[in-house]
Amino acid sequence: MAKNGSVSLSEGRYLANLLMEAARLQRTVFDRRVRRLGFTRTQWLVLRRVMEQPGVSQSELAEMMEVEKATAGRFIDRLEEFGWLERRPDGTDRRIKRIFVTGLGRKIHRQVKPIAEGMVEEELSGLNKQDRKLLSDLLLNVKQQLQDMASENAPIAAEALEKENA
Repeated sequence: MAKNGSVSLSEGRYLANLLMEAARLQRTVFDRRVRRLGFTRTQWLVLRRVMEQPGVSQSELAEMMEVEKATAGRFIDRLEEFGWLERRPDGTDRRIKRIFVTGLGRKIHRQVKPIAEGMVEEELSGLNKQDRKLLSDLLLNVKQQLQDMASENAPIAAEALEKENA
């Protein structure tokens, strides 16, 4: 840590690497555990999000998952083909379709949820309750800071980059 209490660039990069590696390993482990069910992490993310927010629109789901609307549409199409999700018309705007989990989707969610929760419990097994809360609080703080930063920064015009790097 630098003398002024800030994190040095090398420490910050190391932290970023740790976060990325942990996330990558979490995805890998989850995919391996649900593969035998013919299930994927992306399917879980979509199903879980719609379970948490029934009636979400495709645009809202895309924003939550940080993907393009067309990509979210393909996810929804696939889970709708499986019978796990259904689209319903919005009550006030005919252009919007609301997404809901079907009975079969709830059954699949009930099967996968214990796997997801068990995995989180296992990955945090080396931490006591107090450390888990501290880790969660710290990561929420970092996430909020990053969300604030993302909303503040306007894209840099290509001309500005060309002038700066000329």
